[in-house]
Amino acid sequence: MDNILNNFTDLLNNRGIRLSESQLHQFELYYRELVDWNERMNLTGIIEREQVYIKHFYDSLSVAFFVPMSDHLKIADIGSGAGFPSIPLKIAFPHLRVTIVDSLNKRIHFLNHITSFLGLSDVQCVHARAEDAARLPVHRDQYDLVTARAVARMAVLNEFCLPFVSVGGLFVAMKGQGVQDEIEEASFSLRELKGQWLNTHRFELPVEESTRHIVLITKTGPTPKKYPRKAGTPLKSPLI
Repeated sequence: MDNILNNFTDLLNNRGIRLSESQLHQFELYYRELVDWNERMNLTGIIEREQVYIKHFYDSLSVAFFVPMSDHLKIADIGSGAGFPSIPLKIAFPHLRVTIVDSLNKRIHFLNHITSFLGLSDVQCVHARAEDAARLPVHRDQYDLVTARAVARMAVLNEFCLPFVSVGGLFVAMKGQGVQDEIEEASFSLRELKGQWLNTHRFELPVEESTRHIVLITKTGPTPKKYPRKAGTPLKSPLI
């Protein structure tokens, strides 16, 4: 292994995550395909190899620092973009059954390609607005773990994501700095959408030492029938 893979492996070992040679090979293939496809479509502004491994792969796996992956099976990733955090989580924890929801078809095309290219099973990529997909019985209140990474403010994310979470399940919002103000702003949306804040975990991303927060919210009851509102409404008129 080269220095970047060695560092990536050591950082994850320190967090109790151990990857096989096969899994490390999948991450390297993921990196190469991401950069190749990024030349034809805008998937990420980060293409330097070490930065991809830290800012995308390691950051995605940070969910597992605070949420035991063995406790979860069905995961939905809302607004996944190029597959973060769900594809790194699937590589590291192959037992997960993953559904990725994204509104841009070109990203779904890439995600279908990468899951096939990496030989990942039990991954479903759904081309839809979150507000529309969450209205479908196959997705509504169905997932014991739902993730979203830097998609929108918490008051908006709650309406995007909580309708997918099963009662007793967990919504994990991956955020940067200033998250406490967002959580306080989102208190009304949590009550409306049957969510309850559990904890906010803070950690430093290695190398650049930037701050990250993992916000944990549990689902206390079924999604009320009036939510989510029609596509576009949560962003235009957040529940605050």
